[in-house]
Amino acid sequence: MIHTFPAPSVADAFVRIENVVKKFGDSTAVDNVNLTIAKNELFALLGSSGCGKSTLLRMLAGLETATSGKIFVDGEDLASLPPYRRPVNMMFQSYALFPHMTVESNVAFGLKQEGTPKHEIKARVTDALALVQMSKYAQRKPHQLSGGQQQRVALARSLVKRPKLLLLDEPMSALDKKIRQKTQLELVNIIEKVDVTCVMVTHDQEEA
Repeated sequence: MIHTFPAPSVADAFVRIENVVKKFGDSTAVDNVNLTIAKNELFALLGSSGCGKSTLLRMLAGLETATSGKIFVDGEDLASLPPYRRPVNMMFQSYALFPHMTVESNVAFGLKQEGTPKHEIKARVTDALALVQMSKYAQRKPHQLSGGQQQRVALARSLVKRPKLLLLDEPMSALDKKIRQKTQLELVNIIEKVDVTCVMVTHDQEEA
């Protein structure tokens, strides 16, 4: 795993991972990892398949529990918080869009589940789609979109809940190599426009 920027001091760290270990039976997937990530940093975890980078991402999201060690986000110990109570959102490799829903409904789904008022849902979904330049596709279904467009919808859905920490698991892996570079730049530009710290997992050194 490679840290792409100089590590902030512990006092300045927005994300702090301390001595984290994750074991599956006799196999150690994550071995005593220590990381500090600054607020609003775009941080890349780079490594080959099976080195534990996606497992670390899942522990940040609360989808896996660390065998030992601690994880803090914005000074809060995440150990006792279930995924739905963490200030974290994760964009999966597959994008995980609901095929029967429109783009607008996909982006609104998480807010509806939380009981957000309708007028606020409308405003936040409108803003999120504008941010990723997908407003004119709001009434389309996922199968009517290209891979790059589906990725932008998934990103809008991740950002609309205003997480403090955004997790991206191999965000370019489903895209054709020809459009990957252009999409990488678009993704970075979008993330830089919002107040969010981002951790991205990849095995591609160029992508990192």
